[in-house]
Amino acid sequence: MSKPDAGLGAETLRTGAPATMVNGESTASPHTLDVVIPVLNEAHVLEKSVLTVRAFLTENVQHRWRVVVVDNGSKDGTDRVARSLVERYPDVAFLHLHERGRGRALRHAWTSGRADVVCYMDVDLSTELAALPKLVDGILFDGYDVGTGSRLLRTSRTTRSFKRELISRIYNLMVRTVLRTTFSDAQCGFKAVSRRAVDTIVPHIEDQSWFFDTELLTLAEKWGFRILDVPVLWVEDDDSRVKIVKTAWADIKGICRVRWYLWRSQVSRQMQRAAPARLRERERETYRLAAARSERV
Repeated sequence: MSKPDAGLGAETLRTGAPATMVNGESTASPHTLDVVIPVLNEAHVLEKSVLTVRAFLTENVQHRWRVVVVDNGSKDGTDRVARSLVERYPDVAFLHLHERGRGRALRHAWTSGRADVVCYMDVDLSTELAALPKLVDGILFDGYDVGTGSRLLRTSRTTRSFKRELISRIYNLMVRTVLRTTFSDAQCGFKAVSRRAVDTIVPHIEDQSWFFDTELLTLAEKWGFRILDVPVLWVEDDDSRVKIVKTAWADIKGICRVRWYLWRSQVSRQMQRAAPARLRERERETYRLAAARSERV
């Protein structure tokens, strides 16, 4: 796994919306937030997106935050744009990886920092940013561990092609059926995770690419973490370069792998629960044999 190159200002946090004053003291939130934007060959849109996110956070988020751009394998000068942003804005950080994979990018960004809440969004900002405070506050104040945007809830509003809508619904139906999960949308690129969940779950995630999201949510649910499903406004990006067929096949293999892992874990737990019973039975049998020998004597 490649060692990331950290950009300037990697430890700088920006306080967002102005804090209120109570008895002359600031009530600024003590909580910290990392907003991660993974990118691959996005030089043409990166600056606009980062500035849009910064403006939104400044106006709508009171927690201390920073925007973390993670470039993994770009060839179009994305790293130069990111470094320029870091030099101009102390609340922007940059990580550069030589290997590709959205999961790999998120893993590095989320585990490199120590923010109370980490989140990520796609650089195209297809998901309306208004949903972000709902995810973050759900984790900080309402007891949730993971927050995820959903394009498939009843009140979600989605604009995308029939083909992508159909593929998304089939995929999420497969996830719920095979993995026996309850969250509605595994692949929406808009999530927030608590530090506790990151430290517990991420080290066990094997996927380094698009299936990372599904694996994260599945393990979170199976291990008892609370998941907040938030309906979002989502508009398809016409410039999306996701290879749907290749990604779908990789996701299917990922589902099978996680299903196998869950089955093995279930069997292991059953064996562990059964072990004390078998031990007690063995002890009882030993006692009976000893008693029988005593009677013969």
